[in-house]
Amino acid sequence: MCLIALAWRTHPRYRLVLAANRDEFHARPTLPLDAWRDDPGVIGGRDALHGGGWLALRGRRLAAVTNVRRPGDDTGRTRGALVAEFVRGGSDADPLAAIARDAMTFRPFNLLAYDGRTLSFATNRAEPRGEARFARHAFEPGVHGVSNGALDAPWPKTRALTARLAAWSAIAASRPDDATNDATDHAPDLAPLFAALGDTAIAPDASLPDTGIDLELERFLSPAFIRGERYGTRASTVVLIADDHARIVERRFGPEGVFEGETDLRVAFEDVTFESVAFEDVAFESLPFEGAPIEGAPLDDVAPERQSQRAEPME
Repeated sequence: MCLIALAWRTHPRYRLVLAANRDEFHARPTLPLDAWRDDPGVIGGRDALHGGGWLALRGRRLAAVTNVRRPGDDTGRTRGALVAEFVRGGSDADPLAAIARDAMTFRPFNLLAYDGRTLSFATNRAEPRGEARFARHAFEPGVHGVSNGALDAPWPKTRALTARLAAWSAIAASRPDDATNDATDHAPDLAPLFAALGDTAIAPDASLPDTGIDLELERFLSPAFIRGERYGTRASTVVLIADDHARIVERRFGPEGVFEGETDLRVAFEDVTFESVAFEDVAFESLPFEGAPIEGAPLDDVAPERQSQRAEPME
């Protein structure tokens, strides 16, 4: 993903609510939300270039990843492998142990990892200066957000999305009888969350982060929902995790933000015994991708004199 807001243990029905956008080159081959064909227990969209994912669920485990925007610092293994490895991991006492050991072999990442009990944040570009080292911590109850920088960094789109998620959760908390009722007519209204994810407002220059790219590209990347011919928001996803089930809704978009489809899945939880499944990011079929080298390709949306600046592939 490139923008994630989460509400952890603030909703009367759902222990975790997640709203996220994935931004990527439109040419990058992608599979929609579904069971993975080589491991049907995994539910999520999939990068058809390397076989990883940006958000996936297996049993009670969930993982989602964002890149850390650091021009010139984007070598290593595909970030999508982190998602696959975590949700396919074994029942270790420390589910993040394997990722901690190999963290510095991956491109710069932020990872959200839920093991059915604990929600954790992990990164290999630790604050306060984005140093190349691994750091992790467990979340306390609350609403948080992350984009392509530090956790809870006050980027305009991150602040706006977390505020709207907090308001949505607060409404549910004020009506607990409705929020905890499983009847169809009491299903949560996700429209406010998708509206927040669909916000195309460009942030004022004074509020933009300084991530090492030029101002025009910062502006282009500043909305929650990015519209572009070659690069933009490819998917908006809402995840609701209760004690006994999860619901995942994915809306997909093409160039210039054209709607391409929606998938709405409900996954019932059972007592799942996790078995470690090996993941090789080179084993997935290699499909042609003309979007960019590792550091990205020029955007048509950016003036020719600015095209030395690059947007990074998410995975």
